[in-house]
Amino acid sequence: MPQQISTQPVPSQILQVTLAGQSCQIAIYQKTQGLFVDLNVNGIDISIAVIAHDVVPLVPTGYLGFVGQLIFTDTQGGNDPTYDGLGSRYQLVYLTPAEVASVQLQF
Repeated sequence: MPQQISTQPVPSQILQVTLAGQSCQIAIYQKTQGLFVDLNVNGIDISIAVIAHDVVPLVPTGYLGFVGQLIFTDTQGGNDPTYDGLGSRYQLVYLTPAEVASVQLQF
């Protein structure tokens, strides 16, 4: 079962969470163009300013050293996330490598 990461419906937030033993800092922020995500793992920037889309991986490649994958899911359809629906309509989800292998993601 994928792990849901708790978010709040605010335009900018920084989350501290441990995922598969990785100390992660996730910054989520709304801009005119959409919702963006930065991921820092164990003090190393993994991905910066990645625009969030529904069920599209937020970590572009596996070679960057992040174990697993992060995605947003729209619980009411297939829209891209916006800050005002975070924590309710739009869920941030962590997938383990086994879970990533079992689903079709758009890379």
